Amino acid sequence: MDDLALLSELEPEAERLLNRHLESAEDWYPHDYVPWDRAQRLLTDGFSYGESELPEGVRSALLVNLLTEDNLPWYTRTISRMFGGESAWGTWAQRWTAEEGRHAIVMRDYITVSGLVEPRELEDGRMAQVSSAIVPEPESAADGMCYVAVQELATRISHRNTGTMLDKTGYDVMMKLSTDENRHHLFYRDMVTKLLELNPSLAVEALERQIVNFAMPGVGIPGFAEHSKAIAQAGIYDFAIHHEKIIMPLVFRQWAIDKVEGLSANAEKARDNLMRHIERVGKVAKRQAERRAAAEAAVVA
Repeated sequence: MDDLALLSELEPEAERLLNRHLESAEDWYPHDYVPWDRAQRLLTDGFSYGESELPEGVRSALLVNLLTEDNLPWYTRTISRMFGGESAWGTWAQRWTAEEGRHAIVMRDYITVSGLVEPRELEDGRMAQVSSAIVPEPESAADGMCYVAVQELATRISHRNTGTMLDKTGYDVMMKLSTDENRHHLFYRDMVTKLLELNPSLAVEALERQIVNFAMPGVGIPGFAEHSKAIAQAGIYDFAIHHEKIIMPLVFRQWAIDKVEGLSANAEKARDNLMRHIERVGKVAKRQAERRAAAEAAVVA
């Protein structure tokens, strides 16, 4: 089934999920969440950005989360390429873009007036990332649905976990973003559920490709690998979270991939490979959690 035929087949579900999203969507305004009173101290002699007592991993999470949101022009290009057009799909892509645009606005203003990250570093990172146009490019519409279903959930969790390590204002900002990301996730999650009903073999093969090769969309950010390590060490997003909070709930509880019937021979192979991959990730996650627990115990001792 080619992309046009697939999207046409799924359009009634896309329209249903779009309408559900619009009914549940909440209007909010970035400026309402920014602590503008903090901006006064930016004018104080001797003020330096990044002086707040913020763990390095949390600072990295703020930088990565913001610069990821900044790459919206290229995400929109990819989403529109896969799902655009004069249809419910196109309307969804446009609405998604409009909602995502608020995220970078509120994050940047909160981070700047709070003095958490050097603005020049943020701007240099934004220029480098947006100029490089490095974004995930799923090979088909089915792959795109599967990738974004996983990625939106991962982003929601990353935003939420970052918020729990900030002040009350920062927490409120990140929870607002997390709520948006969850609504976006639900659209794609339920679309993949429908895809599994329509064409289980196509869905399972796409899920195997996207989960086995999954990478967050911030890979084009300068220093992304180093920031990712700091974020993992801070407990914001690591293998254990990826395994326990994203892969396991989606693959086994939401989509029940292990119970899907009527698969082609290639899809059966893809499922077997996916199950082996999940098992490997689980083992790595367990070792990572054990090392962190031992390190924390050593600090306490």
